Amino acid sequence: MLNVMREQTSPVLRETRTLPYDVVALVLQGGGALGAYQAGVYEGLHEAGIRPNWLAGISIGALNAAIIAGSPEAARVERLREFWESICACPVGWPAGEGLGDALPFAFDLRSLHNAFAAMRALFQGQPGFFKPRFPSPLWSPFSGDAATSFYDTSPLSKTLERLVDFERLNSGEVRVSVGAVNVRTGNLTYFDTAERRLGPKHFMASGALPPGFPSVDIDGEHYWDGGVVSNTPLSRVLSGEPRDTLTFQIDLWSARGRVPYDMMEVSSRQKDIQYSSRTRAVTDHALRMQKMRRALQRTIERLPESARQDPEIRAIADLARYRSHNIIHLIYQSKIYEGQSKDYEFGLSAMRAHWQSGLDDIRRTLTKPRRLDPPAPEVGIVTHDIHRPE
Repeated sequence: MLNVMREQTSPVLRETRTLPYDVVALVLQGGGALGAYQAGVYEGLHEAGIRPNWLAGISIGALNAAIIAGSPEAARVERLREFWESICACPVGWPAGEGLGDALPFAFDLRSLHNAFAAMRALFQGQPGFFKPRFPSPLWSPFSGDAATSFYDTSPLSKTLERLVDFERLNSGEVRVSVGAVNVRTGNLTYFDTAERRLGPKHFMASGALPPGFPSVDIDGEHYWDGGVVSNTPLSRVLSGEPRDTLTFQIDLWSARGRVPYDMMEVSSRQKDIQYSSRTRAVTDHALRMQKMRRALQRTIERLPESARQDPEIRAIADLARYRSHNIIHLIYQSKIYEGQSKDYEFGLSAMRAHWQSGLDDIRRTLTKPRRLDPPAPEVGIVTHDIHRPE
C-alpha cells in the first residue's frame, strides 16, 4: 500500500520558479495530526517549482519545517511522507480501519469510527516514533520532573528527528528556520531562529511540547512548552523581519470561523478551533498601519533639505521607512463533517492521507490563478488572499 501511494504522489522536481520577492516564506501553524495537510501543501509548492527560503513553524508546523529544511531539495517530499507514514503507523492490537467502506453508503459512519479508533490508539498506546504513555501515570508517579508533569514520553520523537533531519543542512543558511516556544518560567513567546543560533532536535521538540501531554524541554537552563500556548501562528515573526519584499504562504489547521455548536462534542471542537486559530486579520491590520507610517515618513524625509537628509539619525529613520511589499496566501484546513474534537490526535493512516491530499488539492487549485502571486500595488503595500473565503 505504501509503495503504491508513493508511485502515485511523488512530484516531479521542477526548476525553481523565479518570483519577484526577496523572501518566499512558508508559515506553518500547530495542529497535531492535522499537520499532514501542510505536508500536502508543501508537495504542491514543490511540484510547482516554488522553493520557500524562510520556514516559520509552531508545534507540528515546526516539525514539518525541520523535515523540509533538513533534507536535500529533491528528497523533501519523500522525507515528509516517511515522517508521516511512520508516526501514523498502527501499533498491533487495535483495528487499523484502512481503506474500508469509503465507497459504501455508510462510509461516513465508518470514517468516524476509524478516526475514533485512531484517537483511542494515540491516547492509550501513543504513536510510534513520536510519543509513548508513561507508566505509572503522572497522577500516581512517586517521582518529580517529566514523569510527574506529563502523560507521555517524547523521547521517540528525538530519535525520529535525528534519523530524518540533517541538522548540518538545516543550519547551513540555505533556508532560514524560525520556530516558536513559550518560556514556562516567564510566559514569554520565544523564537529559536537559525539566523541567530544553531538549532537542534530540542528546539523543535520544545515548540511542540504541548502540556499536559508532553513534558517541557530544557534549553540552556530554561524550560519551554509548545508555542501555541501563547500564539499558534508565527506570521508576525515573518512580517516583522528586515524590510524585504515577501511572499508568504500561511498554512493554518484551525478555522476561526464556524457554525454555532449543537451538542457538547461540537462545543469542544469549536472551542479548539477558536483557541488555536490565527489572528491573521489583527496581524495584517497592524502591518498595514506600519506600511502607512513608513510612507508618511518617506514623504516627510523627502521634504527635508539634502543636508538634513544626510544626518545619521535621519538616515537611520529613512532605513526603517523603506518600502515593504507583502503578499500573503492564506490556506486553512477545512474540517470534514465526520471529524470531531479529537481530530488533532487522530493519527490513523487513512486520516493522514486524506489530510495530505486535501492540502495538495488546495494548493494546486490556488496556483491555477497565477495573479495571486503578484506583488500588491505600491499604494496598498500588503494584500491577503484568503483562499477559502470570498477575497
